[in-house]
Amino acid sequence: MKKTALIMAGGRGERFWPRSRRNLPKQFLSLTDDGKTMIQLTVERILPIVDLEDIYIATNKDYRNLVKEQLPGLPDENILCEPVGRNTAPCIGLGAVHISRKYEDAVMYVLPSDHLIKFNNMFLTVLKDAAEVAEKGDNLVTIGITPDYPETGYGYIKFRPDVMEGRSYEVERFVEKPNLEVAKEYLATEQYLWNSGMFTWKISSILDRIRTLMPDTYAGLRKIRDAIGTPEEDSVLEKEFFAMESQSVDYGIMEKAQHIYTIPGAFGWDDVGSWLAVGRIKKTNEAGNVVDGNVITVNTHDCIVQGQKKLIAAVGLENMIIVDTEDATLICAKDSAGDIKKVLENLKICHRDEYI
Repeated sequence: MKKTALIMAGGRGERFWPRSRRNLPKQFLSLTDDGKTMIQLTVERILPIVDLEDIYIATNKDYRNLVKEQLPGLPDENILCEPVGRNTAPCIGLGAVHISRKYEDAVMYVLPSDHLIKFNNMFLTVLKDAAEVAEKGDNLVTIGITPDYPETGYGYIKFRPDVMEGRSYEVERFVEKPNLEVAKEYLATEQYLWNSGMFTWKISSILDRIRTLMPDTYAGLRKIRDAIGTPEEDSVLEKEFFAMESQSVDYGIMEKAQHIYTIPGAFGWDDVGSWLAVGRIKKTNEAGNVVDGNVITVNTHDCIVQGQKKLIAAVGLENMIIVDTEDATLICAKDSAGDIKKVLENLKICHRDEYI
C-alpha cells in the first residue's frame, strides 16, 4: 500500500524563546550542529520510505513561505495551511482528506516537525512495522518511546504485554502526565511507554474513526474535501475549520476507539520541548556546559549559553540557561525552564508584541 506522511508544523515553540519567535518558530530553526532545521531533518528522515510528493505539511498560514523556502522540492499543494489552530484531530483530518483525494486508500504516517531522532535506521524499521500493523483491518498504531527514567513531562501509554499484533502491543489506556512517584511506578512495571505523538494508520481507518467519534468535525472535513481544487476552497476551509472543536487526536479518537496498538521505540528520540533539550542533543565541554557563540565561562558548570556577536561572560554560574539574541536576552535557572512561556504571557499583557 502507498505510504504517505503528514508532518505537523504549526506550533509556536514558545519555550524556545527568545530564539523561537512568532515569525520564526522552533521547527524552522537549526538546533543541531549540522545546520539543518528541525523540519528539514524530519522530512529527510522519512524519505527512504515516503516519496517527497507524498509528504504533506500542515502548518499555520503565516508559515507557508517558510515551508517553501526550507523544503523547495515539496509540491505547493502539499502545504496545508490551517486558518486557525484547532489542535491535532482537525489537523490530522485535514491531511487525511487531502490524501484521500489523491489515493483511494494509503498508509498515513503522522509526525511532529520538532522531534529529533538519533538512530534513523532504527526509527524507519519501527515505521515499517507500524505500517504492517495498520494495513491489517482498521488498526490505529501509535509509537511509544521506551522510558529510561521517570519523566513527569510526558503522557504515558499502558500496553498489554500479552496481546500482540505483529510487533505491536494492544493499548490498554492512555494516561496523563504523572507526578514523580507515579512515574517511578510506571517505569518499574515495564508496561508503560512515553506517548510520542507519532501515529500510523490507513486513511480509511482514521476517517472512519473521525466520522464515528467526532461527527461534527467529520462533516466539516467532508465539505472541505469537496471544495479542494475549486474557487471556493479557501473560503470553505476557513469557515469550516473555524467552526471545528479544538480537540487532540489522543482525546478525540485514541482514548475512545478500539483496535489501538503501540510499538515500542528505542531510537534516540527527543521531543526538544525546551532549552533543556539542548543539553541532551549537543556536546558538553569538560565543565558540562553547552556553549555556542561568543562566550567565555569562568567557574561555570552545567549551563547552556547561546550567544551571537556580543560577548557573553558567565562567571560562577551553575545550572543556568542564557540565550542572547539581537533584541532580547533570556537568563533562566534550568529548573525554571518550564516558566519561559510566562515571559510571553507577560509580554502579551504589556502589548510588547515586537518581542513575541
